[in-house]
Amino acid sequence: MAKLLVLTVLGLALALFRDHRASFQTRISAFREVKPVELPNCNLVKGIEHGSEDLEILSNGLAFISSGLKSLVQKDLEPDKSGKILLMDLNEKHPTALELKITGSNFDLSSFTPHGISTFTDEDNAVYLLVVNHPDSKTTVELFKFQEEEKSLLHLKTIRHKLLPSVNDVVAVGPEHFYATNDHYFVHPYLRSWEFYLGLSWSYVVYYTPDEAGVVAEGFDFANGISISPDGKYVYVAESLAHKIHVYEKHANWTLTPLKTLDFDTLVDNISVDPVTGDLWVGCHPDGMRLFYHDPENPPASEVLRIQNILTEEPKVTLVYADNGTVLQGSTVASVYKGKILVGTVVHKALYCEL
Repeated sequence: MAKLLVLTVLGLALALFRDHRASFQTRISAFREVKPVELPNCNLVKGIEHGSEDLEILSNGLAFISSGLKSLVQKDLEPDKSGKILLMDLNEKHPTALELKITGSNFDLSSFTPHGISTFTDEDNAVYLLVVNHPDSKTTVELFKFQEEEKSLLHLKTIRHKLLPSVNDVVAVGPEHFYATNDHYFVHPYLRSWEFYLGLSWSYVVYYTPDEAGVVAEGFDFANGISISPDGKYVYVAESLAHKIHVYEKHANWTLTPLKTLDFDTLVDNISVDPVTGDLWVGCHPDGMRLFYHDPENPPASEVLRIQNILTEEPKVTLVYADNGTVLQGSTVASVYKGKILVGTVVHKALYCEL
């Protein structure tokens, strides 16, 4: 009888494991084939070799790019080097990426591991950058001021908070005011791995000001990119492993009201919003298996989606670019400027194309 009970329990455990493994493979879009969609006049950006995880383009064509993320899902090609913020002037005929010097006596550049970035321009046209940083596998948000003449960043402040344990991305609504996504609930790597595998959907979105912070949305299966509409009325959140983008109405007291959700067949990453049209541009991972279990012989693919009229009953979703990893590996972000598009990756190169 005891043996029969043991065999029954083992059988149930194996059945649950098989079912959950199938669910996990669905969540990460395992083994999905990618049909290439090309764009005209594409060039890999000079000066970017080891990552362009997030980027933001100002209205004057200056693009800030985070590079050097120490990724848990792809091989780090520069393990002994710190991260950096790169600058491109998209008004140039053949723009290249140049590293910005970082100044500030209280900033530890040696442990700089930049992730998501966001910019804020004040009434005097001063530009501030909020950069997600992972020094020693922890999380901070760094505040910089852009010094255009010196082509440098002045470090102003390091932000830490108990509600910011595992930040993936931020969207600035002031120099020290922002929304942020936490892609995990747990901090410990072992617990994070089980949270990821089991799909516990415990990640969340917070708002932060120097005076207060709070959770405004939760229950995400890996909350990732976050952005805001040009008029500041709506916030967009990418839920990567659920293949969804959520639309929220933003209120004066920082709270968010859910309005709608869009479903996709790809892992949505960072979201960029065209300041002129309000269109969303999304870097995506069509096959998460190739992303999370990186094989140099079978590199992760890339996709870029454009979402028009997202607030209407029938938004238009267009696959603008797709590559099977031959040209671009693991696209995370895409942003547009004057008829051209800049596409970034986790730890690979960046691509600049005409639309």
